[in-house]
Amino acid sequence: MLFGKEPTATAVALATYSFGENPEHPTPEHAMALVALSHTVVEHQLYSAMLAEISTVGTRVASFTTRRLMTLTGIAGYSTVRRGINGLVNKLSIERQKVAGHNGGNHPLLVYLVFSPEEILARRNAVGLSAYPKGVEQQSGLASMGRAVKRVVEMGSLSRREAQVALCCAQGLTNAEIGTRLQVSEQTVKFHLRNIFVKFRVKRRAELVSRLFRDGGGKDFSL
Repeated sequence: MLFGKEPTATAVALATYSFGENPEHPTPEHAMALVALSHTVVEHQLYSAMLAEISTVGTRVASFTTRRLMTLTGIAGYSTVRRGINGLVNKLSIERQKVAGHNGGNHPLLVYLVFSPEEILARRNAVGLSAYPKGVEQQSGLASMGRAVKRVVEMGSLSRREAQVALCCAQGLTNAEIGTRLQVSEQTVKFHLRNIFVKFRVKRRAELVSRLFRDGGGKDFSL
């Protein structure tokens, strides 16, 4: 899961970004953050564009051609879009549906049911998937991680692994413990930490943790 900027803005007001105290029932903003953390940058660009489109037309199901999705997101490459769509289907964020009785030749018309962030988390929970990203799942005190998750999402430039390492730092894990949890070498953890420090404009771990739990922040919710 890589983070990056998405061209289609999602209607989320960070001024009212509240993670609450019950991780089993996240607020809409918290749910969106968790879903965003689970997507690659391409997947989240596609999901945000599809979510915005169905919100505009007032329907849950819509037909999206590859070319249309490329136009909405600015993603170049049919194969890139197709891989992103497959990723969203596999992560239970959207669902492909065939139109019954469609007479469009040998290939049935495909439409997509786009789920809300809350629905996505519920669907994943139903099949035993954690709502939280790797590195913080199944850990105690998850509600207290809400602010750190928010800060990671706001950064908008962290790679999937960098986000995982940053959140592990927020939990107080050492480099060796992070490596064990994420199944990477301690040297790899150090490499990611250097990148994280640069992106957060800090020089040491204590500053990073302070930044992750600090009040306030930017208004960019894109990944």
